Amino acid sequence: MSNENEKSLEKLRHSAAHILAQAVKRLYPEVKLAIGPSTDTGFYYDFDREISFTPEDLGLIQEEMKKIVKENLPITCKEITKEEALTSFTTSKDIYKLELLEAIPEGDKITIFEQGEFADLCKGPHMEKTGQVRNFKLLKLAGAYWRGKETNQMLQRIYGTAFFDKKELKEYLRLLEEAKKRDHRKIGKELGYFIFDEQVGAGLPIWLPKGAKLLSMIEAYDTKKHEESGYKEVRSPHLGLVDLWKTSGHYYHYLDTMFPPMERDNQTFMVKPMNCPFHVSVYKAGLRSYRDLPIRYFELGKVYRYEKSGVLHGLLRVRSFTQDDAHIFCSAEQLEQELNSIREFSVNLFKDFGFTDLEIYVSIRDKEHSDAGKYIGDTKEWDLIEKEFISIVERMGIPYQIDPGEAKFYGPAIDIKLRDALGRLWQCTTIQIDFNLPTKFGLTYIGEDGEAHVPFMLHTAALGSMERFIAILLENYAGNLPLWISPEQVRIIPICDENIPYSKEICNTLNEVGIRTSVDEGSERMNAKIRKGEIEKIPYLFIIGKNEQEEEKVSVRKRHRKNLGSMTLDEIKLRLLEEIEKKVND
Repeated sequence: MSNENEKSLEKLRHSAAHILAQAVKRLYPEVKLAIGPSTDTGFYYDFDREISFTPEDLGLIQEEMKKIVKENLPITCKEITKEEALTSFTTSKDIYKLELLEAIPEGDKITIFEQGEFADLCKGPHMEKTGQVRNFKLLKLAGAYWRGKETNQMLQRIYGTAFFDKKELKEYLRLLEEAKKRDHRKIGKELGYFIFDEQVGAGLPIWLPKGAKLLSMIEAYDTKKHEESGYKEVRSPHLGLVDLWKTSGHYYHYLDTMFPPMERDNQTFMVKPMNCPFHVSVYKAGLRSYRDLPIRYFELGKVYRYEKSGVLHGLLRVRSFTQDDAHIFCSAEQLEQELNSIREFSVNLFKDFGFTDLEIYVSIRDKEHSDAGKYIGDTKEWDLIEKEFISIVERMGIPYQIDPGEAKFYGPAIDIKLRDALGRLWQCTTIQIDFNLPTKFGLTYIGEDGEAHVPFMLHTAALGSMERFIAILLENYAGNLPLWISPEQVRIIPICDENIPYSKEICNTLNEVGIRTSVDEGSERMNAKIRKGEIEKIPYLFIIGKNEQEEEKVSVRKRHRKNLGSMTLDEIKLRLLEEIEKKVND
């Protein structure tokens, strides 16, 4: 989408948010208005009301919005003084608008947008008339703290979306319905991959046998690929002394997302939100020379972060997860090559899992808050590193976008986002430069000149969180995982008990060559077993009856009801091994 189209869509959706607020005010005059911006996918408005809105209310509100659109009210911008605004919103008892006004510096421009009897404090932009907002839909209700702070009033948020084209709205709603069907929480429960137990704690996933198998396979493959690319695997503890996190800076910049300290034997420990300081310790364990560089460490490290309960979302946002965390120590001359190598490594890894539509982002500082203690390090150093980062990405010859405000407190980053089957973007790979830890921990290497030099440190996680990546996989494939990573690749269905011994022989033969196979020895009829296998999304079902056993063949049924007919064991075995080897994503 072009920038011009994005701006037009922003105006449309912003206007839809105001129409929503006007409709709610007409139906429920007692409600207090908070804020209502446009978003990347639609719009929302936050309301303060004693009685909770219901899904049925959304239908009434939407009908009232249609009336406002039909009225075709002019949307006009009016510039007023802060004193006039305060008087107006004091009269209407709009406490949230008054709070917003108090934060506006004296002399700053204040604008009010009006449509009919409705007026709202707003910077715009908006459409010219309400009649231009024709294709919209209210979607859902949610709770939201005023200004995002848990200590503030809980408000009711109404989400919606709007498009210029009716077909675009219809397609978006279709994709939303498809996304519901693909929700990894639903699929994970149906297929028996993972659970969450309130007695264990929110955001702490428990892997069931099939899910644990999937997780271990992905971890093993990820580890193999890292080792082939020159990374050395290390292991680190789940917690460290509080001084470690103070030295690294996490204690001061990350404390809100760290679990609280634990006191033992007059020492204070904290569970790790990151693996970085431990990898620094590995580097410091020996004297380093320029001949040793680059040094690449890798760990499938379990980390713990105290995410707020309101943002927890299945495997996509948890409090305990495993990262394929890697750290590279290199010289200035090696920096560009290492950045490019990480990018190529990640792109090839995603390709194996069936993701080829990728986007590159360069995450830099939020310049407006660059001096507010949000970032560690000298501003001039940040300027140089960000400039070099962008220059390196440009030399890679790949399209990229700038992502302001997304840099970590210790340095800018290159982020790789993948697009799934529904066109959604997911953040996975991150490549971050760190000019904080090497200095804080006194890291050095002896250069060709015999002098001590500070190495560059790169943080990278190719797949990112294993939990999150599995959620993305489940939603992308709607649970129909590619053969090579399916926990159960083949299920053999004997038609009657006399076929069970032959079925077990085939099962053993396939398992011996690494094809994960089981035999359904249940008492159900054949059609029921086939249906069960389809529901459980098993890639291949082998049906074995009297004829198959006598001819030493199997009747092969591929996922999605594709009958491949009768085949010898050698024929189907070669087919499966080839499909696994090529990582066919069918």
